[in-house]
Amino acid sequence: MAAEHLIADGVPQGCHLFPSGCGFPAPGAGIFDFTPLWKFQVFGIDFGIGKPIILLLIACAALVIFFVAAFRNAKVVPGRLQSVGEYGYLFVRDGIARDTMGKAGDAFVPLLFALFFLVWVVNFLGIVPFAQFAPTSRFAIPVAFAAIVYLLWVPVGMIKQGPGKFMKMMTMPPDVPKLMYVLLIPIEFVSNFLVRPFTHSVRLFANMFAGHLLIVSFSVAAWYLWSPNIIGIAGSIASLLVAIVLVLFEILIQALQAYVFALLTAVYINDALHAH
Repeated sequence: MAAEHLIADGVPQGCHLFPSGCGFPAPGAGIFDFTPLWKFQVFGIDFGIGKPIILLLIACAALVIFFVAAFRNAKVVPGRLQSVGEYGYLFVRDGIARDTMGKAGDAFVPLLFALFFLVWVVNFLGIVPFAQFAPTSRFAIPVAFAAIVYLLWVPVGMIKQGPGKFMKMMTMPPDVPKLMYVLLIPIEFVSNFLVRPFTHSVRLFANMFAGHLLIVSFSVAAWYLWSPNIIGIAGSIASLLVAIVLVLFEILIQALQAYVFALLTAVYINDALHAH
């Protein structure tokens, strides 16, 4: 019966606890699916541009506009906008790159800077009115970010150390009995070259997915429980308050996940630059 009170994107419509007696319209994975606004083919492969891609492009444009405006007329005594931009740059350079890789990390600051702020802004879109969706809650986007990092640190390691030495470092921990390598080499190979990029992407995806689902669930519950009686009003207000608290908590998680993603990128690059 609940399905009769839902529209396509999972938002309840006229479904409340007491007046209709319908079941709770629990949000599911369908709230992460959007109909493409534009479809096209490339070499026979179907592509579609929908809300997640549009929001991703908006985030990229917003970052470019902000930092161009901040540094276009850079001065020795910075203004407010330039100060914010410089603080963001120094945070990434000193707090992520140099803390992890030392001075060698300066060469990778542009990448870490772009990743940190892009992931942060894309995450933040999940609580922005009218957007209210983090593109990183779609698994393909964190996978693309992690793939960029993977396709950087592996070649860097092979160029910096040589293919043989790099593979040895990544699969043969030092000071281990030789017989143990029979077991350790396949484990380390899978861990470093297969599991590492997977966990790098799934950590970001899972947090954004869970956060969006929780906020939507309690927001829908606030609507569903609303009824002209004490139980309905109390339940609806309680659910709304929980949704607000979750939004505030999500702000922290969004920034933290951007930091973790950039920090892990720096750790992987450091492994490529330096042998054990």
